[in-house]
Amino acid sequence: MIVDCAVYEDGSRRDGGLDLHGAFAAAKAEHTFVWLGLHEPSEEEFASVAREFELHPLAVEDAIHAHQRPKLELYGDALFLVLKTARYVDPEEVISLGEIMLFVGRDFIVSVRHGHAGGLGEVRQQVESDEEMLRCGTGVVLHAIVDHVLDDYFPALQGVENDIDEIESQVFSRSRDNPAERIYKLKREVLEFYRAAAPLAEPLQKLARGDFDLIHDHVQSYFRDVYDHLLRVTGTLEGYRELLTSVLEANLTQISVRQNDDMRKISAWVAIAAVPTMIAGIYGMNFRHMPELHWAFGYPLVIGVMLLVCGALYRNFKRVGWL
Repeated sequence: MIVDCAVYEDGSRRDGGLDLHGAFAAAKAEHTFVWLGLHEPSEEEFASVAREFELHPLAVEDAIHAHQRPKLELYGDALFLVLKTARYVDPEEVISLGEIMLFVGRDFIVSVRHGHAGGLGEVRQQVESDEEMLRCGTGVVLHAIVDHVLDDYFPALQGVENDIDEIESQVFSRSRDNPAERIYKLKREVLEFYRAAAPLAEPLQKLARGDFDLIHDHVQSYFRDVYDHLLRVTGTLEGYRELLTSVLEANLTQISVRQNDDMRKISAWVAIAAVPTMIAGIYGMNFRHMPELHWAFGYPLVIGVMLLVCGALYRNFKRVGWL
């Protein structure tokens, strides 16, 4: 499905619509390039695009089937870049990942979106508002898309951080809830997020160093800034992983402490209950000759002894923190 097809000439978008063949032909003019945006194209839909722009078959296969790790490959004079988009779904506490594949040549850029990848309409408006930058060619659009994807990482990071704060409060509260499952699932989401972002470091380094001639020199410094943003993202995710591991260990420790407290309380009450049970058991043996058996005050005396001993035990257990 073609979302948008635009021809940019000398920093400005050309008026009027063009079909795929017309856009490709127009891009052959000097200081002109075409930006074609597609969303989850089928093999048949993408075949004409691949034919017009002479895209490499291996890259075309990746773009159609998706589920690729972030990477940057060079096929002839064209670059193929895979990006992972991220969106945090708070009610389910999951990271929803999408993909954007970019084919970048001197006179064309083809963007292919899969899954929950956000639309690039906002990026188009931003790029088209700066004619001076657009004159630097397709590298400007490439940078704008990468920068947009990385900017979307930060709200997702904030969502994860909020849930970690909630989990920490839950672990160290007086509540007897066990959030171990929630911690484990959130840690898994953080790991998936890290796997989506970390492999992008090497491609951005290459773009920032100027390893590719089709990237204008003026654009390289912007890629260095994007690379710094990526390092912040991956560093934050690594911190979240370590923090969640510590929270999980603290939760297990809290559970052990609560179990020990419960065992102490149970043991203390058992000890207190054993005193009247023992005395009552002795006087329940029905022997003829037992001390104070026929004394009128024998029953109140035994009850008093039970209460006195039980009270002393309760006071002692309370003092040592068992109750």
